[in-house]
Amino acid sequence: MSLLARLAPHLPYVRRYARALTGDQATGDNYVRVALYHVFHTIWSTTGAQLEDGSGIESQGDASSRLMRIAPRSRQAFLLTALEGFTPSEAAQILSADAHSVERLIGDAQAEIDAELATDVLIIEDEAIISADIESLVKELGHNVSATATTHDEAVDAVARHKPGLVLADIQLADGSSGIDAVKDILKKFDVPVIFITAFPERLLTGERPEPTFLITKPFQPETVKAAISQALFFHPTRQKEAA
Repeated sequence: MSLLARLAPHLPYVRRYARALTGDQATGDNYVRVALYHVFHTIWSTTGAQLEDGSGIESQGDASSRLMRIAPRSRQAFLLTALEGFTPSEAAQILSADAHSVERLIGDAQAEIDAELATDVLIIEDEAIISADIESLVKELGHNVSATATTHDEAVDAVARHKPGLVLADIQLADGSSGIDAVKDILKKFDVPVIFITAFPERLLTGERPEPTFLITKPFQPETVKAAISQALFFHPTRQKEAA
């Protein structure tokens, strides 16, 4: 009988216990989730981690191969936060590490990813100071800002002149036009990862395209923007195909 088959019958009871202990099902489930991942990593660190020899990595040519080129601990911290949605503090519990070390590991992984997937970035932002701040962050990560736009028309014209590999967009633009409409028109022409940076996140919670896979609320933290850029470039299907 597999480990999953042995554990599955017990999960409802563990969830019930966690709910009773914490007084809330969502909180209890989160504790259970963290604990399960911690158990997996405990097993992995004594068995599976030793199997990582890197053989065949260069021939894979996809996201999996890029992941395998990242140091194991950095890869684990990055995936736990970027893919599984854990906070750095929760990832630290899973990895039996302190939060500061995990944040450093995530930063190392992001640096490797950004160096490998450096691209041209279009910034759609009508506030000059914020646009300059975002441009500085983009350049710190080793990317190139191909253009900045303050209106819908400027954004569309910029894309016509040069196809970006990433779009960072605000929603409310200088002339009253919409960054959402600008992104929709861009996505009609080609597929590109998009990160919305806005003071009006509720305007994206409509269920209509473009889906806000990456949504950052103003005022933003620089590290949040950097992390989103790394994740958007790494996990976007088009980027994976281009890198193959």
